[in-house]
Amino acid sequence: MKLIMFDMDGTLIDTASLIGEHMATTFAGAGLNVPEPDQVRRVIGLSLPRAMLQLLGSQDIELADKLADDYRGHYRAALVSAEGREGLFPGALDALNVLRGRADMLLGIATGKGLAGVHRLTELHGIAGHFSTLQTPDHNPSKPHPGMMLRAMEEVGADKSLTVIIGDTTFDMEMGKAAGTKTIGVTWGYHDPGELLGAGADILVEKYADLPAAIDRVLENS
Repeated sequence: MKLIMFDMDGTLIDTASLIGEHMATTFAGAGLNVPEPDQVRRVIGLSLPRAMLQLLGSQDIELADKLADDYRGHYRAALVSAEGREGLFPGALDALNVLRGRADMLLGIATGKGLAGVHRLTELHGIAGHFSTLQTPDHNPSKPHPGMMLRAMEEVGADKSLTVIIGDTTFDMEMGKAAGTKTIGVTWGYHDPGELLGAGADILVEKYADLPAAIDRVLENS
């Protein structure tokens, strides 16, 4: 079986503005300088504590953990008002349906989002049944560590030569390369195409309609 792994934020779901707002509230509430939107986009995909450390520009783990907890609280409290602001990118559902219908493929998720958030969003969009494995920082190291990919392959019995990660950040590409899998970068997310190629993307796609063919292309010699 081929294992097709997806990142969430910036790849499946467009959450940049929502994440930026909650980061601003979190940092302002702690009396800290509010990070710029571009700074926030740069850390989307990392686990929350690691993202906070990067935004702080320090190794104050205790403060990063506190900010991560505060952020989670703000996000949960705003879920009602956030309705409609966590949408799938155009074409994502169609592509997922096509891939799910392939008898030779299993789908999975590897994300910096917590497992509770993954369950909530996959249920919200009616795609929970599409995925055979869900990998999050709840039980893995943060990207770009290869742990999420390695655990996913172990769970479903997939070989690395038949596994691909689809993501919008350098963290996704680096994670895939470290795990020995194929990598597909998407250009509608939060890191620039040149950065994705520099981080090891085997191929780039500009729209979801092109994704199934791109997957076949990177796995055709496997």
